[in-house]
Amino acid sequence: MADFNSSDLDDVIHGRMRLGLMAYLASVGSASFGELKERTGATDGNLSTHLRKLEDAGYIAITKRFVDRKPRTDAALTDAGRKAWMAYLDDLKKLVGE
Repeated sequence: MADFNSSDLDDVIHGRMRLGLMAYLASVGSASFGELKERTGATDGNLSTHLRKLEDAGYIAITKRFVDRKPRTDAALTDAGRKAWMAYLDDLKKLVGE
């Protein structure tokens, strides 16, 4: 634990909502805005803000399309996002001494 420094934790991921989004996307690959909203209990505006922060960091990719003439927004983890997620988990393991 001597080599652990809490400032090493990725601030983009470490927020509670973004942590949940990253964990969920890492497990399912991609998800619709509605699915993410349902899973997190976030409001539209709150979810949009957190997705934008993850997208700006290059951790997720957002795609917009129409399905049966209805707009659909999907989010998926990018390769950089998966790498950042794994690094974040490694940093947490250091914290708990694994």
